[in-house]
Amino acid sequence: MTESEFDPNIIAFCCNWCSYGAADLAGVSRMQCPTNVRVIRVPCSGRVTIKQILTALEAGADGVLVTGCLEEQCHYLVGNLYERDRIAKLKKDLEAIGLGGRVEMYFMSAAMANEYIRVVKEFTEHIRKLGPSPLSK
Repeated sequence: MTESEFDPNIIAFCCNWCSYGAADLAGVSRMQCPTNVRVIRVPCSGRVTIKQILTALEAGADGVLVTGCLEEQCHYLVGNLYERDRIAKLKKDLEAIGLGGRVEMYFMSAAMANEYIRVVKEFTEHIRKLGPSPLSK
């Protein structure tokens, strides 16, 4: 399978208040978005656990995005900052076991549909270059 034939399976955990709004705005604005991204709406990005991310990877996701409110603008005050720190640690651990580059976190507001599209496209291309996850069945 060549790089251009590989269509990565990506899970995006999106915060209800901001990044899900950006994804929704992108959709209603009919912006072109990769169809390989499955959005899971969460109350706050800070509610996404390491276990949920690892379960997504184990279940066949080639990459996982966590998107939340802009820093300093979390509707739950610091949930996105806790998640930022959690993701930073997880990325180091994944790098150590050969799964580096498959998890990322981004911050955006509900009005940033263009940013959402840019992030999804860039992450899709990044995962496409990495190839299928070694955990894929």
